[in-house]
Amino acid sequence: MSRYLFALGGFSFRRRWWVLGTWLALLVGVAVAFVGFRGEPSDNFVIPGTESQQAVEQLQANLPAFGGAQTQVTFAAPEGRAVTDAAFTDVVNRAVAQLNTVPDIAAAAGPNQTRQISEDGRVGLGTVQWTAPLGEVTDAALGELEAAMQPVEDAGLRVEYTGSVYPGYKVEVPHLPEIIGVSVAFLVLLVTFGAVVAAGLPILTAGIGVGIGALGIFIVAAFVEMPSAALSLALMLGLACGIDYALFILNRYRNNLLLLMPRQESAALAVGTAGGAVVFAALTVIIALCGLAVVGIPFLTYMGLAAAVSVLIAMLIAVTLLPALLGFAGARVAKFIKAPLQPHRPKEAAQVAAYTPHRTMGAAWARFVVRFRKPLLLGGAAALVAIGLPAFGMQLGLPSGSSQPESSTSRQAYDLTAEHLGPGFNGPLLVVADLSDATGPDVVPTLVENLNREDGVVAAAPAAVENQTAVIQVIPETGPNDPATADLVELIRADRDAIEADTGAAILVGGNTASNIDTSAKLAAALPVFVIVVVGLAFILLAVAFRTALVPLTSIIGFLLSVFAALGVQVAVFQWGWGASLLGITPGETISFLPIIVLAIIFGLSSDYEVFVVSRIREELAHTGSDPDGALAAVRNGVGLSARVVTAAALIMFGVFIAFVAGSDPIIKSVGLTLAVGVFLDAFVVRLTLIPAVMAMLGDKMWVHSKWFDRYVPDLDIEGTALEDKHRSPVAVS
Repeated sequence: MSRYLFALGGFSFRRRWWVLGTWLALLVGVAVAFVGFRGEPSDNFVIPGTESQQAVEQLQANLPAFGGAQTQVTFAAPEGRAVTDAAFTDVVNRAVAQLNTVPDIAAAAGPNQTRQISEDGRVGLGTVQWTAPLGEVTDAALGELEAAMQPVEDAGLRVEYTGSVYPGYKVEVPHLPEIIGVSVAFLVLLVTFGAVVAAGLPILTAGIGVGIGALGIFIVAAFVEMPSAALSLALMLGLACGIDYALFILNRYRNNLLLLMPRQESAALAVGTAGGAVVFAALTVIIALCGLAVVGIPFLTYMGLAAAVSVLIAMLIAVTLLPALLGFAGARVAKFIKAPLQPHRPKEAAQVAAYTPHRTMGAAWARFVVRFRKPLLLGGAAALVAIGLPAFGMQLGLPSGSSQPESSTSRQAYDLTAEHLGPGFNGPLLVVADLSDATGPDVVPTLVENLNREDGVVAAAPAAVENQTAVIQVIPETGPNDPATADLVELIRADRDAIEADTGAAILVGGNTASNIDTSAKLAAALPVFVIVVVGLAFILLAVAFRTALVPLTSIIGFLLSVFAALGVQVAVFQWGWGASLLGITPGETISFLPIIVLAIIFGLSSDYEVFVVSRIREELAHTGSDPDGALAAVRNGVGLSARVVTAAALIMFGVFIAFVAGSDPIIKSVGLTLAVGVFLDAFVVRLTLIPAVMAMLGDKMWVHSKWFDRYVPDLDIEGTALEDKHRSPVAVS
């Protein structure tokens, strides 16, 4: 493989104008398609195979007014007054009447119609049922809702909104995190390379890749239900991987230049050696992201595929566009800020790394790890386990109003409702009854009576009866994210036969709360399958790449420790509230799809660092020999030569991910923080400490494999050892 990448790098360097023109043409073509076919990402999630989704489909077929999205409107009267006061009642009724004339609204009701008013009379609940499903309610329609409620607020009532949709519910993808991430990346690259041109090239190539990927997501959104979170995830990974992959190849190119190789040969050799590691690293990330399809939830599948395409674009740009740009940049990538390139006086860090790698800080760390490998292995593993212990208290769920910032209308509505009516009113269940085989006229009252007998039910009441379908609203005692509410859903389903009794009706438990519970349960059930499939495929890929089983095995164990620790930090911060005030976080549940996304992304990225560190160790092993002393020297040299660039790559990843904590959405905050912690721990604790310690302890046993492996599995030479031996500069070996 390395020789093909060598040829590709050389071609891109020579035919730089063709390569640059091709990528710019692709960017322009995608931009033109964006103008013509632009769609909007949505949050119209469908969870196939769940009972709550079956309830939605039944409502859409027989009672469309309840098949769309819903807004719950909370009315709060000033202290000493009640929402039932005549003045308030009149203005609310006029507002509700106006809402019922809006084409996008199937039905609207105020507190007098819903009868959901607190005992002190200060808070009442209204509902707005939309004709469109979640994700298709327009901003203009939500604006009409706010306009209709303005006279109510002018009359002195406080109006807050919550539900599946409400004014301001859409999460705008913030630009500040990208700006912060790019700024951090540029500073890290500037320190790493000491040259403005070298620091700017990875930013430029990553920007082109992110532009193509982001515009592509909007185009695809015109044809499929692309989730809005897919854009944030693709931006995160496209930016981070794009910079990192360019960094690895650029670092090798600069070292080749410093060793006085010709520029074209330096570029081709950099792609042939570091480019092989980039390709395999990208493949592991892509496999992990595509593995999200195993879960069987469309919005997760689209998120994974969108992010995987972004990583694929980043990889292709790194092995084609980057060497082309290196042809334009010339020797400027090796000119330092303080002084010009002086081969005979290697004062700068990059020169030191190229000429005397044993003098670098990375080499010093490698010697320390090899010397104290046993205590570092035990201490590092124990530290990761200790950090991850809070993960055993993880409580999965999807965000409700309680997890929103205190300034949001959804949080205000949630708190008012919980305080005055009870937490269960924030997450009512909808029991959908099929009456087509009903045996008598008292079917609905019988069902309501039976539901009211269930433990944990505050009240059950019919909401609508039409087209042989009844909708019964069930108010739980507990809030939508309380485990007791999930228990109640399961209890009603378990008691289905007793509830239906002899009425001939068939019931389904649905509604937004039940849908969230079903989603969390489906994700939890799919997690083991996902881990087995993705880890199994990546194990095979890494085993083929390194021609041994111990390398992928130790890599996977290290990854599991990193993820365990990252999830432990997530639980401590987002559930237990440790440091939550400093980060502007409201403690709540762990987002139900966060563990599976974190597993996919950190597994892919951890394999990145594994490939770069271990491939360099194996490359050195070819020169030092496999005897015990040679194996230790290979670990010292390999870690010493890769530590600088892996450190820079990890810091860039950390900066990009942690920047998303600056956003306002709790989902993006939790994903960003968990990924940042996971990448940091995996790079510095696992890949630069634990893995080298294990390799130093095992020596040449790390590379043992069966004889049939040599016979049937081709040696892909991802390190480009044969290439480097052929092109090794006399300066490098002197």
